Amino acid sequence: MAMNICVPITPDGDVAERWGRADRVAVAEVSDGVIRAWHEIDVEWSTEHDAATEGAHHARIARFLRDNTIQAVAVQHVGPGMQRMLDTMGIRVSARHSGAARDAVTAIG
Repeated sequence: MAMNICVPITPDGDVAERWGRADRVAVAEVSDGVIRAWHEIDVEWSTEHDAATEGAHHARIARFLRDNTIQAVAVQHVGPGMQRMLDTMGIRVSARHSGAARDAVTAIG
């Protein structure tokens, strides 16, 4: 079964250090450990993070995740507030990823 996984990415294609302050993410459709589709999107969450309240920022990310039917995220780290939001949404968090973003999504898909 295919799964939509989101991962914050660096310009070099690695897993970016920050999730809630990511500038760019990839949305991958993964099935049986194989990437079927890969879309990179400029989200600019780093600049929008401080533009509003934490709740408004989390809501912006939640809308993005829902709009893209994300079922899991591959990250290095998420804070406790973001973890609660993702848990509430039923989105699986796979943390402590580094290196190639494509490897991170296939590891959990």
